[in-house]
Amino acid sequence: MISTKSSTQVEQSVEKKFDVIVIGSGHNGLVNACYLQKAGLNVLVLEKNDWIGGAAVSRELHPGILYSNCSYVCSLFRPEIMRDLELPKHGLQIVAIEGGTVFTRNGDYLASYRNHHAKKRELERFSVRDSESYSRYSRDILKQCRFIQPLLMRTAPDPASFKFRDLSEMLYLLRKVNDLSASDLADTVRFWTMSISDFLDEYFENDVIKASLAVSGIIGTALGPMSPGTAYVLLHHYMGEVDGSIGAWGYARGGMGAISKALSSSFRAMGGTLLNNSEVEIVNIKGDRVKGVTLKNGDEYLAKNVVSNADVKRTFLKLTDPSHLPPSFIKKVNNFKIRGSSGKVNIALDSMPKFPNVSENNPCLKGDIHFTDSIERMERAYDDWKMGTWSRDPFLDMMIPTLTDPTMAPPGKHFMSCFVQYCPPKVFGKNWTKENKDAFGETVIQQIADYSPGFKDRILHMEVRTTKELEEEVGLTEGNIFQGELTFDQLLFNRPIPGYAQYRSPIKGLYMCGSSTHPGGGVMGAPGRNAAVEILKDLNLPSSNIRDAYEVL
Repeated sequence: MISTKSSTQVEQSVEKKFDVIVIGSGHNGLVNACYLQKAGLNVLVLEKNDWIGGAAVSRELHPGILYSNCSYVCSLFRPEIMRDLELPKHGLQIVAIEGGTVFTRNGDYLASYRNHHAKKRELERFSVRDSESYSRYSRDILKQCRFIQPLLMRTAPDPASFKFRDLSEMLYLLRKVNDLSASDLADTVRFWTMSISDFLDEYFENDVIKASLAVSGIIGTALGPMSPGTAYVLLHHYMGEVDGSIGAWGYARGGMGAISKALSSSFRAMGGTLLNNSEVEIVNIKGDRVKGVTLKNGDEYLAKNVVSNADVKRTFLKLTDPSHLPPSFIKKVNNFKIRGSSGKVNIALDSMPKFPNVSENNPCLKGDIHFTDSIERMERAYDDWKMGTWSRDPFLDMMIPTLTDPTMAPPGKHFMSCFVQYCPPKVFGKNWTKENKDAFGETVIQQIADYSPGFKDRILHMEVRTTKELEEEVGLTEGNIFQGELTFDQLLFNRPIPGYAQYRSPIKGLYMCGSSTHPGGGVMGAPGRNAAVEILKDLNLPSSNIRDAYEVL
């Protein structure tokens, strides 16, 4: 957990006027603040909580045990940003995940390993044909990564604009499309619009193998594996990297808060100011431009540029007086899809859980552990969400990071992270109650106990986080971890709103840098970095200290 001074503690020492104010200390807000401070601007970051990092946080909720109690793994965070801001120098270390496993209802398990040949041998136990198809599947996914990854670090063009920068960016996109063969173009269009279930059917026959790969198509999204558009969600999770290995995932040593800690350290080393316990009440506007913000405690800070790391709905429906915004803009903000579908259960364990048929030192337990062995079970879990309740047989993305990172717990003790699909923003249309929350947590614990004898006896402490807690504590509308659905209609120049996909707003000096903007959610940092590029352009300041995206080899 990272502590900073509150606004009241430093009222006498902190100046009230800055070049830029960033609302929220989530990772995108901190990335944005770092780049702007590095460019020579005087930047203030305001955080409502007594800890920083938004959803990328490590907190000691049980003595001696660190919890990554929101985000829990790292892959999407751009290496270009790590190098630009010298985050390894400030303590950031990403350790690659060794493997993963899916436990089946018949007592077997499908293991996954980093080694390609070991993984193929394991797939052969379930299907020789699928083992052979895996290489073709991996090749086709990498082909899609090559197409989309360079776009992550570029501002989406406005197709309705005749400005030179928009025309040149549209030309760049057309060239990329033109480089594709007719067959590749057809495959790309289909991939972006089809369901993950249909996509995997074209490669694999075994239900367990398909279930193990479908996971990335539903994480954090209010869609089921049979919903159109979920194949792209899989790609969104695959285009990250660890140490140059495309698609690999890793743990931040010290929990996900290590990313925020390194970013805040880099920011402060450059002279930036960060205040916690400083919740913004309203963005102050005079005429047609921003003049600063007012906090809930009445403090006012002045700046000609304000950058919101909150989602688009919270920014323009709560933090901004709608009378300053065009009615058509407000309508589009209301129509932007932000639907909560995920919960989190964090558990402190007295000892390592036992899983029959898998030895404790098997590297497959060091990665993601799943108990949903078919796409049909995933879809049924989604059916419960559509009916307005949590899944009776939920999909769990469960991990025990302390098997890889011993700094998070004392010897012999463990932290277990359980990301849960599906968890609705309301239960049958009504607000979550304590009874609902307890029942949701018990559903998760029981599923684990069904596969791990004696599991309940190992629990030292448990934190249950529904969409309600994610919204109230972290500020994610409806608890949506991506600040908006990653569907085709909400990507590129449509994210968040056509005409306002370049991090600007109808109000001069008011910008967005959160995951509601291009290229979307996950602990990536690209929205914060891209917004900084646009702000520096508006201020006629050089952005030469911001490197371009690397090519995917």
